[in-house]
Formats: sequence, structure tokens, C-alpha cells
Amino acid sequence: MDFLYIIGGLIGLILGGEYLVRGAVALAQKWGVSPLVIGLTIVGFGTSMPEMVTSLQAAWIGAPGIAVGNVVGSNIANILLILGVAAVMAPIAVAPQTFRRDSTALIIATGLCLAVVMIGQIGLLGGAVFLVALAVYLWIAFKSDGGVVPDEAAAPSLNVSTKRSVVWLIGGLMLTLFAAKFLVLGAVAVAQDMGLSETVIGLTIVAVGTSMPELVTSVIAARKGQSDVALGNVIGSNIFNILGILGVTALIQPLEIPHQIFEFDIWIMIAATGALVVFSMSGWRICRREGTALLIGYAAYLLVLFFRSNAI
Repeated sequence: MDFLYIIGGLIGLILGGEYLVRGAVALAQKWGVSPLVIGLTIVGFGTSMPEMVTSLQAAWIGAPGIAVGNVVGSNIANILLILGVAAVMAPIAVAPQTFRRDSTALIIATGLCLAVVMIGQIGLLGGAVFLVALAVYLWIAFKSDGGVVPDEAAAPSLNVSTKRSVVWLIGGLMLTLFAAKFLVLGAVAVAQDMGLSETVIGLTIVAVGTSMPELVTSVIAARKGQSDVALGNVIGSNIFNILGILGVTALIQPLEIPHQIFEFDIWIMIAATGALVVFSMSGWRICRREGTALLIGYAAYLLVLFFRSNAI
């Protein structure tokens, strides 16, 4: 039954995230928002909704390992797995000016995450700081790009009514809420039965499961040559995972940071972020060879993670 909860939760998250993104993109196109902003905010943040709901559910039931591990693990998976897959399928072009702005925001968010991990907890004050930083980033992003008319080639055209877009958005959100609850309940039970820590489950099963909407969105964007949406999706999701998810979760339920995150996983997240920046600025293009290197890095991370778990 626990595995059925996990499988059902993952399927629900994928479907819910798909309709959530469809509704969000359709509304964004009707509002005249640029494709870059769609990738960074509407799509990037929309596909992070499963992580948001999952971390909140985990915090409420007293599983901080899943709540924090979900954020850190999702950021690692977004770069090494999702961006790696997208780059292998089609090289990703990088716009220098916008990348400098957004990578700076990602580096700052990663630094803030490292700070709270080293402190060992994040409470009301930390959550408020994270949310203020997110608001500032959103304001800068919309101020610099919000007035650009969407290019139909840069974002999938969804010729649907506003009513249907809202139904997709709300329906996707509701499905995501229920699916996240079942995923967390199943993951906690499996962790206890298998003797694995909640943190390991959060870093792997839950993190990859809640990152499925990002994977689907980025792969579709890469296949259609929409590299700005694919890259913006990953960067926007990672910024929102840290500033938005940890911020909101800490305001509702202060979190203790598992020591395992400090010992190992936060440094992998920092290294992955560094690889993203270096690969992107090297010729302003993420090629297939670099995408392969990211995928190899993720496979190595999983191997080390499970070996460390079995050794504990």
C-alpha cells in the first residue's frame, strides 16, 4: 500500500503539474508576458508547485528531512538530470545579458541556502528574508522583460479560452495537493520500513518525483528548439525552490536542517550550480558533451548517496 501511495502520488504530480503549467502558460500568453519571463516565472515556478506542496506536507507531519531534502535534491536533479537530458537532446543556447541577471539571483539564493544549512535551522526571520529576496527578483525580472510581446516560436501556443485556462490551473493545483500528500505519506512509510533516513528519501524518490513537471517541460522545450524556456525553467525552478519553498515552509513551520544535508548534499548542490554557470558561460551554449557530463555527475551522486546511506 505504501508503494501504491508513492506511485499514485508521482502520477498525480506529473498530471497535476502538466495541467498547472498549461493553464499558467495560456494565461501568460493572454496577458502579453514575454517567453523568457514565462520560462523563469510562470513555467519555472509553476513546475515547482509539487515541491512546494510536498515540503509543506512533510513539514506539517514532522518530517523535516523530506521537506529540506526535497528542495536540495530537486535543485540537484534540475541541473544534473533535467538540464543534462535537455542538453543531450538538443544543445541549449544561452542569452548572455539575461543569464548574467538570473544566474546572479541563483547564486545569491544558493548562498542563502548554504547559510541556513550551516546555521542548522530556518525559522520565521529566515523565511521572511527568503520571500523578500524572491519578491525583489520577481520585480527585477518583470521590470526588465515584462513588456516584451510573446514570440509564438518561443513558447507553445495554447489557443484556449480564459475559462479553460483557469480550470486547468485550479484543477492542476488541486490534483498536485492531493498527490503530494499521498507521496509524502508513502515515502515516510517506505523510509521507515527499509531503514533509510527520511533525508535520503527526500533527496531521491521525492525530489525526482516532484521534479517530473520540470523534466517534461524542459524536454518538450528542448525538442522544439525553445532553449530559453528550457534553461529558464531550470533556473527559475531552482530559485523558487530555495527562496519560495523554504521561505513559505519556514513561515508556517520552522525547520531543523538534517546534518546529512550539511555534510554532503548542500555541497553537491553548490557544485551543480557552479557547473551550470561555467557550462553556460563557456561559449554561451550548453552542448551535448556538457549535458552528458551533467548526467554522469547525477549518476555518481546517486551512487555515493546510497553507499553513504548503507554505511550509516
